[in-house]
Amino acid sequence: MKSRTAYLTFNTPTRHAFINITPQVRKIVEESGVREGMVLVNAMHISASVFINDDESGLHQDFEKWLEKLAPYLPEGYLHNRTGEDNADAHLKRQIMGREVVVAITAGKLDFGPWEQIFYGEFDGQRSKRVLVKVIGE
Repeated sequence: MKSRTAYLTFNTPTRHAFINITPQVRKIVEESGVREGMVLVNAMHISASVFINDDESGLHQDFEKWLEKLAPYLPEGYLHNRTGEDNADAHLKRQIMGREVVVAITAGKLDFGPWEQIFYGEFDGQRSKRVLVKVIGE
């Protein structure tokens, strides 16, 4: 069995961002030499997310609006923010959008359904954060 571990680092200039990381994950899978297996892609911060969906700008704007309705940015509105933070909404948004994804690798390629892409979701940006990419297989 083969494995490869890599890390992607992001530092978004804005508080919120959705970044298509499929090309980076695809490259790591190719470099691993794994032909049949799986790749785990995991946000390593509790105010960021990794998820799979369509790469369509209208949908991303819909996510932003929907998430803001569910967990609005209200620095004084959350008990967590009494710790001196102002990012309770980011923790909630991450919980909704998810921590990680697992994608099958078939014949050395990411085995997606139609339109599927992997995204990094940032909900408390403007600082460096990492994403773990772990490839396992044969």
